[in-house]
Amino acid sequence: MMSIQSRKWKMVFPFSSFLSNSFLFFSLHFPLNLNCQSNCIRKKPTHSEDPNSGVSSSLTAPHGGDHEGGDKRPKGNTYEVFLSFRGIDTRKNFTDYLYTSLIDAGIHVFRDDNELRVGEEIGPELLRNITQSTISIPIISENYFSSKWCLRELVQMLKCKRSKEQIVLPIFYKVEPSQVRHPTGRLREAIDAHKKNMEEMVVKEWEEALKEVSSLKGWESEKIDNGHEGALVKIVVTKVLSELKGTFQLIVSQQLVGIDDHIEHIMSLIDAKFNGIWIIGIYGMGGIGKTTLAKALYNKFFGQFEHHSFVADCREAYQREGIKCLQKQLISSVGSPCDVSNVDEGIRLIKSQFAHKKALIFLDDIDDSAHLKYLVDRNWFKVGSIVIITTRNKDVLGQASADHMYQLNELSLDQSLILFSRHAFQKDSPPSDYEDISCDVVSTTGGLPLALEAVGSFLCRKGENVWKDTLKKLKKVPHEKVREKLKISYEALDYDEQQIFLDIACLFIGSRKQNPTYMWDACDFFPEKGIEVLSLMSLIKIDEIGRLLMHDQLRDLGREIVRLENPKEPQEHSRLCIYEEALDVLDNNEGW
Repeated sequence: MMSIQSRKWKMVFPFSSFLSNSFLFFSLHFPLNLNCQSNCIRKKPTHSEDPNSGVSSSLTAPHGGDHEGGDKRPKGNTYEVFLSFRGIDTRKNFTDYLYTSLIDAGIHVFRDDNELRVGEEIGPELLRNITQSTISIPIISENYFSSKWCLRELVQMLKCKRSKEQIVLPIFYKVEPSQVRHPTGRLREAIDAHKKNMEEMVVKEWEEALKEVSSLKGWESEKIDNGHEGALVKIVVTKVLSELKGTFQLIVSQQLVGIDDHIEHIMSLIDAKFNGIWIIGIYGMGGIGKTTLAKALYNKFFGQFEHHSFVADCREAYQREGIKCLQKQLISSVGSPCDVSNVDEGIRLIKSQFAHKKALIFLDDIDDSAHLKYLVDRNWFKVGSIVIITTRNKDVLGQASADHMYQLNELSLDQSLILFSRHAFQKDSPPSDYEDISCDVVSTTGGLPLALEAVGSFLCRKGENVWKDTLKKLKKVPHEKVREKLKISYEALDYDEQQIFLDIACLFIGSRKQNPTYMWDACDFFPEKGIEVLSLMSLIKIDEIGRLLMHDQLRDLGREIVRLENPKEPQEHSRLCIYEEALDVLDNNEGW
């Protein structure tokens, strides 16, 4: 542990993070693309602000870094698809085309160049790649039979199919399943040749594997579009995407209420025979559930498209890195990663990437119609594409000439009670002795899903007195002041938990939770406990790869709390969340 004392503040963090924290501090003067949520710095309250604090004011910033454009899918499997093939038959033609097409579709593929290896046994790394893949695709060709490696891989794939329910999709390349099941001629000779230097039981196992794979549903290359390989590749990619549908789909809570009716209504507006581009807009107040509905709708459409693009938190990404960042995310999702040097080049690349691809696109939280002209135009996309846009501003959708503008309103009292009960009691209705007070609490939330979730989670397993005090507070907060409602949960936190909440709101949204844990631990904030409390109270969420997430209303609440520490003097704030203010304070050495 090291400590650097300077005037009114102290920097406290593990030595291993010294360089990365210093680098981010330096970037406030020389902005760089750090792939972090905001160019912000944090100053810990002084002793006068918190007489119980054990350390003086500190300046620190996130270390490490999370690449936001990375794979957001679960990491349980090393690869999604394992390709097994005989190189001399297909490496430079069919297999290469299939591999490239799968990669372009965003699928994580392992291509086994089996003839480049030396040795007799399947090594542990290759074995792991097979067993941990979701789908295996053996491309069985004439010379596949003569390769010990191919046959060993086939045996392992089928074992995984039986024991791990792995999906095996065989492609019979210029051979027929019947020839694989009962080899004759050169195929039979290849099998018999193995018997000269391999144990009889091993060869028998290979023959059984060939019989088994020949009975699986797959594709015969010569029977697809008169042997045109491009058509076969397209079919295989579509099938793989369909099988991986749950892996690629966006994560949506299982505790939703009333969302099926919204989806059904929107789906009824879509004419499958329409020969054009659909732009669907969902608008409403913050915290009403626009993103959740759009994610569910995106998942509903998912299987109908080969190409998909989800650009999250457009408003904040624009504030952080500009419109080129959004263009880059949109382009990279359907093709190879690219660099966008200016917005005009971004438009050109979007046109070239999407002109011949029927795509499903979701742009989340667009707050300025001017941004859309650099991202969406009907003439840029292939007929049949669907663009989903969420926004707080209905005018954004009007400027985009959306085909359908769907307003998401508050939940009804009955729906609100169900949603509240799921978070407060883990069931659809309150116990009889909590029924009246639950109805009273629900009536104060105005049917706002975020408020129902946050307040319900806070009251979960709390005593009657806490419920009564909470109800009193809720009744004093005007309906339209959503952030004030959410502040009730914030005020229920102890000092350490509040500091962690404010740090996340101002600095660490999108960061892996372990990044700021070192700082919180050094400040004796007990981060494991604090993060758990914040998560249980629905003030934060942690995604599948351990990143800290926070709803935009809760984020704004935290930043407003910091701003109100001294509305007119940013240098007196405990944290600096606006880049220009942070730069001004550092340049002028004010208050630090």
